[in-house]
Amino acid sequence: MKEKSIFKMNGFAALIIAVLCILFGVLLIINGAAIPAKAGGVLILILGLIIGTSLTVVQPNEAKVLTFFGTYIGVIREQGLWATIPFTFKRSVSLRVTNFNSERLKVNDLEGNPIEIAAVVVYKVSDSAKAFYDVENYEKFIQIQSETGIRHIASRYAYDSIESDEHTLTLRQNSDEVAEVLMHDLQRRLDVAGVDVIEARIMHLAYSQEIASAMLQRQQAQAVLSARRVIVDGAVGLVKAAIDQLTEQEIVDLDEEKKAQMVNNLMVAIVSEKGTQPIINTGSIY
Repeated sequence: MKEKSIFKMNGFAALIIAVLCILFGVLLIINGAAIPAKAGGVLILILGLIIGTSLTVVQPNEAKVLTFFGTYIGVIREQGLWATIPFTFKRSVSLRVTNFNSERLKVNDLEGNPIEIAAVVVYKVSDSAKAFYDVENYEKFIQIQSETGIRHIASRYAYDSIESDEHTLTLRQNSDEVAEVLMHDLQRRLDVAGVDVIEARIMHLAYSQEIASAMLQRQQAQAVLSARRVIVDGAVGLVKAAIDQLTEQEIVDLDEEKKAQMVNNLMVAIVSEKGTQPIINTGSIY
């Protein structure tokens, strides 16, 4: 089923013709002296009523899908009052941009961790014929397929990566990339309903309650390890720079043992979380 235009004409002109036919037919029926005049009045009255059945009002950002005795014949998208084929059954389909907020779904991510996830899907109907006739209820269809797509995407990625690999996509760190994949997956699922997905984005993401505390401890431990790694890398650079500068400027002659002792002292002073107490060596009296 595909959307196609249908014959239509200005509805105001058709409305005037229908009203005139009805009034003239009633006048002939009432005032007609002969039977042919009354019969003509009945026919004109019926003609006016037939023209009246062809009238339809199309609101802005709305489409009217028309069927003629069970046969789909076309769609009217232009707003206004229109006259089309008489005796057609007309049903409205909204073309407005619509948001769908999914429920919080409990899903296992790629690593098997239970997580809670929800997303917002922004869509609009692009083919009203498909939306109306190819699926039973396109709004319910969008809801179910969106939740199915969210579950599918959530199971393809880990909530977070233990190892900091920039090439590994995760739900928490790569929200834009995951949203792009989700949008394309939903578009593929909703094509059958004539729906265009404008945007799909995760709006809620969290570990399930049964593992939330354990995962929080893991994240805190990872944060501490990352911070210590940065501190150690910086300390190594500072110590190397200090030794190189002392050697180049020949301020002091350091053998390997003194270099090792100096490295040890500097590393302890820089890496230690608490302030160190310096011990000044003033020399020996002997």
